[in-house]
Amino acid sequence: MEGNGTPHPIPRTVEEVFSDFKGRRAGLIKALTSDVEKFYQQCDPEKENLCLYGFPNETWEVNLPVEEVPPELPEPALGINFARDGMQEKDWLSLVAVHSDSWLLAVAFYFGARFGFGKNERKRLFQMINDLPTIFEVVTGNVKQSKEQSANQNIKSKSSTKMSEPQSKGVKMSPPTKQEEESGEEEEDDDEQGATCGACGDSYANDEFWICCDICERWFHGKCVKITPAKAEHIKQYKCPSCSSKRARV
Repeated sequence: MEGNGTPHPIPRTVEEVFSDFKGRRAGLIKALTSDVEKFYQQCDPEKENLCLYGFPNETWEVNLPVEEVPPELPEPALGINFARDGMQEKDWLSLVAVHSDSWLLAVAFYFGARFGFGKNERKRLFQMINDLPTIFEVVTGNVKQSKEQSANQNIKSKSSTKMSEPQSKGVKMSPPTKQEEESGEEEEDDDEQGATCGACGDSYANDEFWICCDICERWFHGKCVKITPAKAEHIKQYKCPSCSSKRARV
């Protein structure tokens, strides 16, 4: 299906596929932002299953899905109109935006697979696509946060390195390595305590997740104290079971 019935040349190179992606993306963004009233009206829940299409010429269209099976191109999310009146408009638009993002990626990499893009070509195509804000980010107004998020990630990465140092504040999640011992950033007593698990007594292994108690500064296997890496990210100060029980008695 093509916008206004006008056929478009089939993209065959990374640059052509990216240009096709940008055109379709621009059309979808118009539908969900500047043309949102028109788009909203066209998505009548009383109608049959409807899809939102974006085209390379930066236009958009709400229409029934194509009848041919399998379709020439991947199809957008089906039945977007049915959810329109069942949720708040901004939430519905955000939902359509997410599905539109996934559809754009599907179309782009369909062309990549069809014309035999290699590993480097697929990687380059994704990097070009990834440099653009997603439709969801544009619709929800989160575009400006992308730089802030990257800055926050840098801060978190720096703080995570501090977490591995026994003298740092906050949750420590990996015992000291030999290189750290030689650097003199940790005290020898801490290093000796960090060499074995305070619960099971086993030695440290690189492929295992460990966490340090901020009270007694002993190291533990995450599995021994039932703490996962994801859970540890949200703990500001970790207390091992022994220290927790001592606090409870006091």
